[in-house]
Amino acid sequence: MPTAESNGVRLHYEVSGSADAPTLVLLNSLGSNLHMWERVHPSFEKKFRVLRSDMRGHGQSEVAAEAFTIEQLGRDVLNLMDEVQVGKASICGVSLGGMVGLWLGIHAPDRVDRLILANTAARIGSKEIWEQRIETVNVTGMTALAAATLERWFTPAYRHQHPEEMEKFRRMIAGTDPQGYTACCAVLRETDLQANAVQVKAASLVIAGTHDPATPPADGRTLHAAIQHSSYVELSASHMSAWECVDGFAGAVVEHLTATEVWHG
Repeated sequence: MPTAESNGVRLHYEVSGSADAPTLVLLNSLGSNLHMWERVHPSFEKKFRVLRSDMRGHGQSEVAAEAFTIEQLGRDVLNLMDEVQVGKASICGVSLGGMVGLWLGIHAPDRVDRLILANTAARIGSKEIWEQRIETVNVTGMTALAAATLERWFTPAYRHQHPEEMEKFRRMIAGTDPQGYTACCAVLRETDLQANAVQVKAASLVIAGTHDPATPPADGRTLHAAIQHSSYVELSASHMSAWECVDGFAGAVVEHLTATEVWHG
């Protein structure tokens, strides 16, 4: 199991695909791990060197004893890129992972080729929402939270049609370290990149889910409007569009990353 040190925390990561291909970094959402990419990962491996990791406090990555910020999550990504000797990469993140990607586009433009910001926003939720989420986890733990999370992540029809997949995600969410989860909730509580999103220069693709209650299409369109060199795609999915709408998600990402000219729509 490959790991790398980042500011005193061991981060779990995996690299696959062609060593000679451009690198694509995949950043997971709050409450998930690198396995959330399993359905789109094969499409990416065909054309890119793919770096997946578990965000600190998630999956097999360690939990920090102290609080951290969006900047630290961004620097974790840069440290992992240094570990695998990648100077510049395209970044694809979902939800909190997308917000980390946005931070990188703003603060580390020399390390970012192209961006995919999926089911995310420059500001996700409110301070009150994240305070309530932290309190819920502290009182009831992750198991109780898992069922409610599935309702936000997937449409009712998809949940009904794929019970085995829902159980897999339920275990993933329930198995997330509560300290790591709440620490990332605190990051979301404190992070507002709305005033800085206009600074992104990388060609960007914003993906939204039509039925996403956590980061609705309005959030995606706002982000698209703020980033000059961006395009917008809306998929018939909820929050976990990279899983629920595999062909649409993978196709849009590959098209964006392989286009010789990026559409500025």
